[in-house]
Amino acid sequence: MDQSNTSEDESMGPSEDESSQSRFPLELTDSEAVEVVWQMRAQRRQANPVLPDTVTRLTTPEGSVVYLVGTAHFSDSSKNDVATTIRAVQPDVVVVELCQYRVSMLKMDERTLLKEAKDINLEKVQQAIKQNGVMSGLMQILLLKVSAHITEQLGMAPGGEFREAFKEAGIVPFCKFHLGDRPIPVTFKRAIAALSLWQKARLAWGLCFLSDPISKEDVEKCKQKDLLEQTMSEMIGEFPALHRTIVAERDIYLTHTLRQAARCVEAPPNNQKVPAVVVGVVGIGHVPGIEKNWDQELNIQEIMSVAPPSRFGWVFRTVLKGVVISMLGYACYRAGGGVGRALLSLPAVQSLLENIRPPAA
Repeated sequence: MDQSNTSEDESMGPSEDESSQSRFPLELTDSEAVEVVWQMRAQRRQANPVLPDTVTRLTTPEGSVVYLVGTAHFSDSSKNDVATTIRAVQPDVVVVELCQYRVSMLKMDERTLLKEAKDINLEKVQQAIKQNGVMSGLMQILLLKVSAHITEQLGMAPGGEFREAFKEAGIVPFCKFHLGDRPIPVTFKRAIAALSLWQKARLAWGLCFLSDPISKEDVEKCKQKDLLEQTMSEMIGEFPALHRTIVAERDIYLTHTLRQAARCVEAPPNNQKVPAVVVGVVGIGHVPGIEKNWDQELNIQEIMSVAPPSRFGWVFRTVLKGVVISMLGYACYRAGGGVGRALLSLPAVQSLLENIRPPAA
C-alpha cells in the first residue's frame, strides 16, 4: 500500500536549450513535441553506464531498473556520485531518503543549513515536543545534537547529496522526485516505545556527551558506512530494539517506496506501459537491508503503527508541567504581579505550557 502522505511527486518539465529548440519544426503539435523530447531523453540514456562503486543495480519482474546510490550524508564525493548516476541513466523517478518533515533541507542554501544545524534553541525544542510528544521530541533534539556535532566538526551541512539529486532531477525531462523515507515522528515514537526507562536514560546520556573529533578523511572512509549512521550505530549497538526501529524498519519502508517508484511508466504517444528507470539516493548503511528485502513480501502497516502514549510519558509531562508552573510562580512572586503577568503572556511560555499539558482522560 502506497503512503500518499509520505512522498512528494514533482513532475519536472523538459529542459530545452536554444539548440534543441531549433531542431523542433514550428508545426509540431504539443503531443508531437512531447514525443520528440521523450525520444531525446531516451537517446541520452546510457544502456550500460559506467557508474561509481557506490551504486547497486536492482531490477523488478516488469523489467524496471533501480540504481541505488549509497551515500555518506556529509560527503562531497557522494554528491558527485549522485550527479554522475542521474546524468548517465536519465531516470523517470528519483527517490531520496527524506520524508516531508525534512523536505525543507532541499531548498536551503549551505550557509542557512549550517546555522540551523548548530542552533538548537528553545523554539526548536518546543516544535519537536509539539510534533512528536515529550519523550520523542526530546530524543529528536538529542539526535539533532549528534548531527550538529558532525556539522561543527566538518563545517559541512548534511544532506548535500539530496540537494544534488533534487537539482539534477529538475534537469531531466519528465523526471519525478519522490520522498521515500518513513515520517520521522513515526520512527521516533516507535523507537522510544521500544526502550525501557533505563535504556532511554543511558541513550540520552551518550547523546548528550558526544564529543569525539571527526575529520573529512573519516567521512570519506565512511563511504563503506555512512558517518552519521555509523556514529548512531556505535551508540545504539547495545539497544537491538532501537536499531530495529531506526535502521531495519526504515530499510523495509525504503524498499517499499523504491518498488512503488519502479512501476511501469506511460510512454508517448500512445501511453504504452514501459519499464521505469529509477535512481534511489540513500545512506550507504541502508543498502544491504534494501537488497535483502527487495524480493521479499513487506508488511508496511506493521511498521507504521504507533503505540498510544505510555503512563510514564503522562507522569513525565505532569511533573515537568508542575516544575515549570512552580518556577513561573516563584518568578511572578519575586518580580511582582505586572511583570509576572507579562512573563506568563509570552508566546514561548504559553506554547511550552500548552505542549506539555497532560492528555485528556
